[in-house]
This record gives sequence, C-alpha cells and structure tokens, in this order.
Amino acid sequence: MSDASASASASASASASEPTILHATFTARPGEGDRVAELLREFSVEVQAETGNVVFDATRLVDDPDRFFVYEVYRDHAAFQAHISAPAGVPFNAALQELIVEPSSQLTFLRRL
Repeated sequence: MSDASASASASASASASEPTILHATFTARPGEGDRVAELLREFSVEVQAETGNVVFDATRLVDDPDRFFVYEVYRDHAAFQAHISAPAGVPFNAALQELIVEPSSQLTFLRRL
C-alpha cells in the first residue's frame, strides 16, 4: 500500500530514525470484496517478511465488508522506502487499483505521541 508522493510528505514531517506509521483505506467495487481480501492476504505475507516491517495488519470493516483498513508500521523511513520499492508492490497495487472504487488506496500518515 504505497504512494510515492505520500512517502515524500511523510519524510518531510518525520525524523528518519522514527518509525513510519500509516493506515490505508479503500473500498472494493461491488462484488469484488472477497477478491480484495484474498489479494491482501497474499500481499500481507510478502510485506510481513520485509526486514523493516514491524506491523502490517489488513482488516475488513464488520459493518461494511467492502471497506478495508490496513495499519502499517515500518522501523524507520528507510524501511518504508524499501517497502514501496519492493518488487511485490507494483503488481499488488496494479491489481488492487482494478478492484477498488478509489483511484488508489487512501494513505494517512501517523506519529506516535
């Protein structure tokens, strides 16, 4: 779940040594929720194997199963950059884009208190 322009804004507001924390949200097109869930399950395995990944928790809203929420934590900015450059991301994002309502996943970057 990545967007290069979003990573640039995250890097501008956070120290390189702080964890990069974000959540991604998106909505499956009608009838595509189960395909999105399967795609996410497969991608989760890839992301969780990345050295700098701390958390990649993909979930589906109980009250609206076509809505997805993914919570992600990377060790630091370099680990996040490695994630968005990883080979698995390109085919995942291309496939996801075909299955969701939004043009891409909506990313929100967070900072711990």
